[in-house]
This record gives sequence, structure tokens and C-alpha cells, in this order.
Amino acid sequence: MSPRAHRIWLWAKRMAPWALAALVLALVAQQARTVEWPAVWASLQQMPAQRLALAVAIAVLSYAVYAGFDLVGRRLTQHGLSVPRTLGTAAISYAFNLNFGALVGGFAMRLRLYTRWGLQAATVAKVIALSMATNWLGYLWVAGAVLLWSPPRLPASDWLPGAGSLRAIGAVMLALALVYLVLCARSKERTLRWRSHALPLPGGRLALLQLATGGASWLLIASIVWVLFDGHVAYAVVLGALLMAAVAGVITHVPAGLGVLEAVFVATLSGTVPATEVLAVVLAYRAAYYLLPLVLALPAYLWSEAVARRGGGAARVATTGAQDGAQNDSREAPRARLQPRPTKGI
Repeated sequence: MSPRAHRIWLWAKRMAPWALAALVLALVAQQARTVEWPAVWASLQQMPAQRLALAVAIAVLSYAVYAGFDLVGRRLTQHGLSVPRTLGTAAISYAFNLNFGALVGGFAMRLRLYTRWGLQAATVAKVIALSMATNWLGYLWVAGAVLLWSPPRLPASDWLPGAGSLRAIGAVMLALALVYLVLCARSKERTLRWRSHALPLPGGRLALLQLATGGASWLLIASIVWVLFDGHVAYAVVLGALLMAAVAGVITHVPAGLGVLEAVFVATLSGTVPATEVLAVVLAYRAAYYLLPLVLALPAYLWSEAVARRGGGAARVATTGAQDGAQNDSREAPRARLQPRPTKGI
């Protein structure tokens, strides 16, 4: 490839995500202009309180499962923070993550809270990375299964993939999840290295637990929307729409996926459910899964800051974490001397 062609390729590679994001946002804006919002509000008011309560209960369970992702990092990094405090930190961060984006909730909030409790930034980075891996490993096999066995109906378009292409993508996603599981079960080296970074690699059982909990989280989230539809839409259809909306939200970088989630659900369920009912359900889902947890997370965050400021266990955790780190270093040091120098890019 010539230098000029290489520069063009690099430019196109940088611009492609922005172009896709602009396309998605344009579709969202177009969809919003056609919505009869008074009818949406009327449909939302007609939802039974029992249905909303069940949705909130499933949301609480889903948050508990997601918070459990950080226990994988706790196990592999051997940090000294207690299980309840780890779960609380993860749940608070997740609420901020959903409403304000991954940079605020997934990274900054976790880093702030964990370091307040005495953990080192390097340890927190590993916990975050392992939590993200658990989440997206679950996404891989759940979305792969949906695309392979029940691909969603997409609007007729020249640039959208057909059912055959979706099934092929699903097979690849399932294969990637399986490769990770085999790698963890068979690998003799318990560390995954990339350049100067090292991430502890779980064993086969823990990797299987990652896939199970990661998938359960996505299945529970879809259950919230399905319950709000009162069974009028097949669960597989709701799950497929939710999974596509999640990817669209990541691509566009819109905080809380505002507008993106609504547009994907309306496009996916067009012809099956009136758009006003779809939007009412999505708004109720936002209230149960985004806004209510944030209302609870805000005072919980302030309380954790106050406790940490008073020194409520931070020093003890820091000492425990340092001891654990020293023990891990002593256990890994002989192995590290015997390991060959990692090749570039691995």
C-alpha cells in the first residue's frame, strides 16, 4: 500500500465511527419528529402499578448481578475490600455509568470510590477491565445466540444486513465467547499481557461464571422491557432490540442512549406494536432502570464519601491490599523470572 493510500485508509478508519454515529443520530431526530408525545404520555399513565413494581424488582436483581462482576476482579486481584463494600461501589458506579456515560460512571466514579477505600489505581484498573470483560462476554454469547437462532426483523434497507448475514455474525460471536472459555481453561499462564499491561486471567470455572453472570445481566434487562410490554411482544424480539440498542448507544456515545434506545425499539417493533406504546414502555423502562437507581445512588455516593473521609476502614483496606499485593508479587516473582519476554502486541 502506497503512503497516500495508507493515509487515506487511516483517515477513513478514524472517520467511520463518527459517520455512523451521525447517521444513527439523524435517524433518531427524524423519528422524534414523527412521535405523538401526548399519546405516549397517555399510554404511560395507563400502565398498572403492579407491572411497574415487577419491573422495578427485576431491575434491582439485575443491578445485583451486574455489581457481582466486580467480585471477579476482587478474586483475581486479591484486594482487601469486603464483599458488601465492593458490591455497593459497583452498583453506585453502574447507576452513574448508565445515566452519564462510561467515562463518568464506569471509570471516574469507580476509581474515585475504590481509591477512597484504599485500593491502588492499578488494582482498580484491573477490576474495571475484568468487569467490562464479564459484561461484554455475556453480550457476545447472548447476542450470538439471538442472531443465530432468532435474528431480529430489521427495516428493509440496502445497507442493513439480512437474516443470513445476521446468523453468520451470531455464529462468530458465539465462537469468540467459546475461544475465551477455552483459553482460560487451557492456558498455563494466568496472565494476559498486551505491551506493558498485564491482566490476571481467570481459570475455566471462573471464566464460565463470567459468561453465566454476564449473560444473566442482559437477560434480566430484557425481562424488564418484556414485563412492561405485558407479554404482547415475544421475549426474543425484545431481547434482540435491546442488544441492538446497546451497540447503537455505544457507537453514538450519547449519555444514557437518549433517543437511540427509543429509535431502535420503534424501528424493530414497527408493524407489531403502536409507536406510542413502544415509547411509553421505553420511558417506563428508563424510569425503573436508569432514574430510580440514580436517585438511590446519589445519597449512597455521598454517604460513602463521608465514611471514607472519616477513615472508616480505608487505612485497613489499604494495608490489607498492600499485603495481598506483596504476597501475590512474591508468588508470581519466580514464575515471572522463568517466563519468556512477551512479544510485541500480545
